[in-house]
Amino acid sequence: MITIVGAGRIGSSVASSLITRGLDDILLVDIIEGLPQGEALDLGHMAASYGIDVSLRGTNDFKDIEGSDIVVVTAGLPRRPGMTRLDLLQKNTRIINDISFKIAEYAPKSIVLMVTNPLDMMTYVALKVTGFQTQRVFGMGGMLDSARFRYFISEALGASRSSIQALVIGEHGESMLPLPKHSTVSGKPLTELMSSEDINAVIEKTRKTAADVIALKGGTVYAPGSAVGEMIESIMKDKKEVMPLSAYLNGEYGVKDLCIGVPAVLGREGIKSIKELQLEEDEETVFMKGVETLKKAVSETNLD
Repeated sequence: MITIVGAGRIGSSVASSLITRGLDDILLVDIIEGLPQGEALDLGHMAASYGIDVSLRGTNDFKDIEGSDIVVVTAGLPRRPGMTRLDLLQKNTRIINDISFKIAEYAPKSIVLMVTNPLDMMTYVALKVTGFQTQRVFGMGGMLDSARFRYFISEALGASRSSIQALVIGEHGESMLPLPKHSTVSGKPLTELMSSEDINAVIEKTRKTAADVIALKGGTVYAPGSAVGEMIESIMKDKKEVMPLSAYLNGEYGVKDLCIGVPAVLGREGIKSIKELQLEEDEETVFMKGVETLKKAVSETNLD
């Protein structure tokens, strides 16, 4: 069973993405009476229209998550226009702290996939509070950022999105690190296809596009749902795909006791391994800027 904590717009988008993949039964959990039950009914009708035989249920009782294989956490306060992800730190820490205790109590063998912002910090909070193995708690961020990078590469080159592989690591925030050398179009690195000026323009668009979406429509919905669906498919089918995600580092990239976006192999038991890339000096500077931002956030967060 796949549990989604938070039956708002992103939680429902995740459920929709999972339904089209037909991976497993889905449980929606929310504190708002009627919301998860209503979403489960609506999404169940969608599944029926596709002829997909997955069960959908909604509940307000965390005890119902017992037996969950994967718990996706989307609950928490969303970003508003003008806010950074870290502006949500203190309020969402309290929410994720409470949810993590309940996951540890009722679904102690589950894999936890964090979506709530600030994503790297909330992944860290969930890991510390649940006490789960590090390979079983990780965050979605890099998959979403990489999809956005892919979109803007396609727009700039007029190339089919199916021919593009894009990679973004680092903090899921203002210090995210798109990697042109590790991003390709039909197998050719982006650095061979675009000028430095054009690449920098695409990178800047990638970094600011979430704020643009939030300013225009109030929040991101569909792209996060698709990113989570792809990650869960790699887990459920043990595909062992290399995906950028927020993972706990214990010396990798010269970083310890922190969750941040890196490429990792994702399979049935969660993170199989972390892939260390050789970063250029300017890339390492951006990556470490994100590290320092997150270290400061950790120091400001009370996990007791």
